Amino acid sequence: MNNIFLITKREFLTQVKKKSFIILTLLAPIMIIAFGAVIGLMFKANESHTIIQVVDKSGIFKNKLPSSKQLNYIFVPSANEKADIDNLKGNESLDGILILPELNNQNFDDLEKNTRLVINNKIGFDTKQRIVSDIINVIKKEKIKQLGIAETQLDNLDKSFTLRTINVSENNKEDSDLTFGVKTGLSMVLMYVTFMFIIIYGVRVMRSVLEEKNNRVVEIIISSVKPFELMMGKILGVTMVALTQFIIWITMSVIGALILNTGFTSIQKNIPGGNEGMVSKLDITQIATEVSHSLLELNFPLIIFVFIVFFLLGYIFYSSVYAAIGSAVDNETETQQFTLFAILPLTLGMYGSFSLMNNPDGPLGFWLSIIPFTSPVAMIARIPFGVPAWQIALSITLLVGTTIFMIFLAGKIYRVGILMYGNKATLKELWKWIRN
Repeated sequence: MNNIFLITKREFLTQVKKKSFIILTLLAPIMIIAFGAVIGLMFKANESHTIIQVVDKSGIFKNKLPSSKQLNYIFVPSANEKADIDNLKGNESLDGILILPELNNQNFDDLEKNTRLVINNKIGFDTKQRIVSDIINVIKKEKIKQLGIAETQLDNLDKSFTLRTINVSENNKEDSDLTFGVKTGLSMVLMYVTFMFIIIYGVRVMRSVLEEKNNRVVEIIISSVKPFELMMGKILGVTMVALTQFIIWITMSVIGALILNTGFTSIQKNIPGGNEGMVSKLDITQIATEVSHSLLELNFPLIIFVFIVFFLLGYIFYSSVYAAIGSAVDNETETQQFTLFAILPLTLGMYGSFSLMNNPDGPLGFWLSIIPFTSPVAMIARIPFGVPAWQIALSITLLVGTTIFMIFLAGKIYRVGILMYGNKATLKELWKWIRN
């Protein structure tokens, strides 16, 4: 046990003292935010302002097609239709001409068949769909008017309906759409972080084992410690590295949230009452406040507990697999035939968890969060929505038992494989090592 502690300490200090670890740990949250901002700017930069001339021969679309920053409609007389089409090519200030034919005997089918969009150059699919949607909305309202329904009645038809949801299993707490969105977002973030960290740090263990094996350093080390102690020390050392990063990131997130909330509150207090323009620009502060309230209403002690427990157990489980793989092969090329066994269950759990968002308590969600191979990801994805205590206990029990069993199997492989050179490992060979 003392040897495991010493190896764990050595592995941990070796990793955390690296400049790359310190820099990435401190800058990773900023880099993620910056990456998201760059992606948003890229989408924004790719947006185009489309100008469409409209020749409305039917007379029902005049001033009813809504213009926006991305799409602007300009109505022109039908007398110059041919000349406008001829001059369209090479006209950099105009993207297309929408020709809406006459509406005879309220025959909207003929109107659809004869409507044309003449374009100067290629337009985006979204822009075309927006034009189609705008035309459909005008035709829909025109048809309803023919039924003798007034404008006020028409507006009343499109009025939204808000359904209040009271959850009796959570002390009659009301679940709003925003609360569901926050739970879904938190579920996806926790699930993805767990998935990525298990793979990233599992591969790190495998490479560390493989490097020591190729350098023949391990031959010296195992003269003082048992192979099992060396394997567990490496796994636990990297586990502590991952936990250290999580603690730092959680602390930074909490401090950042407190600073932002304090800043938003002070900004709102300083907004003049009659300055509606300023208020509209700061709607994001209200959204941020509502999101923070929804987050605070969640059972965070339970969420953090489940996240840490399932991450640690899942990481130890899969790191044992990666350590066994690293000891059984001689180079990284050979690891590809075995790493599939570690990646596939996790990937299945992650993609299967996307279906949990609409039905967290469904049969798929239950089994994915109970089966040990997928539960490290699936249970973390379910926990923001609430999971019965007996399911959490059952899942942890099965995962603990399976993890211990996997450590036992990995130890068997590690004991033999770490000293094997030039012998290409196969599944049959690994089974022989386990049986001995």
